[in-house]
Amino acid sequence: MNIYIVEDEPLIVMSLKMALKKNNIAIAGSSDEYEEAVAEISETQPTLVLLDIQLQSKRDGVDVAHFLNTQQIPYLFLTSQTDPVTLSRVKETNPLGYIVKPFTEAGLLSNITLAWHTITQDDDTITFKAEGKKYTIYQSCIQYLRAFDNYCYIVTSTKEYLVPHTLKSISELLNQTFFFQCHRSYWINLRKVVAVGTEIVQVDSVEIPLGYSRKKKLTARMTDASALG
Repeated sequence: MNIYIVEDEPLIVMSLKMALKKNNIAIAGSSDEYEEAVAEISETQPTLVLLDIQLQSKRDGVDVAHFLNTQQIPYLFLTSQTDPVTLSRVKETNPLGYIVKPFTEAGLLSNITLAWHTITQDDDTITFKAEGKKYTIYQSCIQYLRAFDNYCYIVTSTKEYLVPHTLKSISELLNQTFFFQCHRSYWINLRKVVAVGTEIVQVDSVEIPLGYSRKKKLTARMTDASALG
């Protein structure tokens, strides 16, 4: 697990970082304002975000939450009592929970543990290194894998990661229920398939080669994956 912190009170940021490091939880980064936070979160792809509702910048934690929803990155709100207007906006988001300020280390870790349980129950993750950085992303966010010599691209809707491992070795890390090798150079996420043609399969807006002998099996696998959600 790696956690990103969005918080504008330096003492709270320091307390959070100390508690996380003490418990061997990786810290992806921290920021106190919207623009920097969304840029760094897009780059680091944290497992979980600790998100202060009220920030000093024009765009607040609720705005960050809407961005996180689009990226399918889970978050816990850090909150104290706030005004009715903000609370009504919070109701339009989808946090895993709330950590009330002031919080204790035990309370913080308890909330993070519960959030992690929810994350791992809801979706498989995959951890890998790309360009010298370590990433953990949800498998449901992956569109497809593409072979590149002895390397492999992991492609999502927002980013491509060049991983120093073969297509075969990365595919073995995936939940095989939802992924299928449609071509010798490609594995696709069945949950992202839009259409199947004679020689191509459309994954979101991308057309990917489909091996002739694999079409019938792909159709059957899509039915099975759909039944499982």
